[in-house]
Amino acid sequence: MADNKKILTYEGLKALEEELHELKVVRRKEVAGKIKEAREQGDLSENAEYDAAKEEQAGIEARIEELESILKNAEVVVEEEVDASTINIGCRVIIKDLEDGDEVEYKLVGSTEANSLKGKISNESPVGKALIGRKIGEVVDVESPVGVIKYEIIDIKKSN
Repeated sequence: MADNKKILTYEGLKALEEELHELKVVRRKEVAGKIKEAREQGDLSENAEYDAAKEEQAGIEARIEELESILKNAEVVVEEEVDASTINIGCRVIIKDLEDGDEVEYKLVGSTEANSLKGKISNESPVGKALIGRKIGEVVDVESPVGVIKYEIIDIKKSN
C-alpha cells in the first residue's frame, strides 16, 4: 500500500489549516444558504441554482475530506532545524543553468505545497529529486522533455 505521509513545511501546514477552517466555517454556511434559497424557489427537478449549489457543496466536502486526510498524515519539517549544508525540504536553493547561465531560486517543499509560480518545487519533481542531498558546487543532471539540463548548485540557505 502507498505511503500516505505528506511532507509539509510549517508554512504549508498553516496554509492548509487556514483553508480547512475557511471551508468549514465560512463556505459551508454560504452553500447551505444557497441551497435553502434554491429550495424555496420550488420545483427542484428544473432548478439550475439548486443543482449548482449541490455540486459546490460536494466539491467543498471533498476538499474538506482531502485536507483532513493530508493534515492527519502530515510530517512537518521544522525549517529552523534544517541542515543548510545539504539540500533538503525546507531549504532555499539557487541553481544555475549551465547552458544559458540563468540563475533561479527555489524553495524545496513537499508535493502538497508545490507551486512553481511562487518558486516552490516539490521534492518529487525532477529538479527536486536531483537536488535532494546535494551540496554547493555540485552539478546535477535533470531529465526534461527537451533533454538533460545541467544545473550547478550556487547556494543553499534555510528558508526562514
